[in-house]
Amino acid sequence: MALLIEDKKQIVAEVNEVASKAFSAVVADYQGLTVEQLTTLRVEARKLGVTTRIVRNTLAKRSFEGTQFDILNDDLVGPTILGFSTSEDDMGAAARLFEEFAKTNKAFELKAAAFDGKLYKGAEVSVIANLPNQEKALTMLANVLQAPISKLGRLITALKEKNESEAA
Repeated sequence: MALLIEDKKQIVAEVNEVASKAFSAVVADYQGLTVEQLTTLRVEARKLGVTTRIVRNTLAKRSFEGTQFDILNDDLVGPTILGFSTSEDDMGAAARLFEEFAKTNKAFELKAAAFDGKLYKGAEVSVIANLPNQEKALTMLANVLQAPISKLGRLITALKEKNESEAA
């Protein structure tokens, strides 16, 4: 389908706006998937706050100009779907979504991802997918802070019990 120059400019502007606000981006090859499978992916993406977009590669390259995702340009070859994590609470959501989707859909192939100015190829995308969301990160921090206090409490209790047994 031929796109008018105005339509192309609008697509580039829309993708650039999303890319400039996104924390991470993932590029995958969707060739061989059905419309139903892509719809399922998009529905899951909406639930997680992930923006997905199928864009011509030349338009995607232009969209990435001036963003941290221009390092993905070499991976924009063939049928490409883009996923952007736009939530500060879950910066690895797009990578996690695409990785999970690839496990159940063998035709879906992860090409690359970008996070914080670094490029991750193929299987390395799991590095971004394993980033904790805000809730998980806060839980981990609370556990780290709680451990020394908990140990101190057990030590004091043990010393108290030892002194009581010596006094008796």
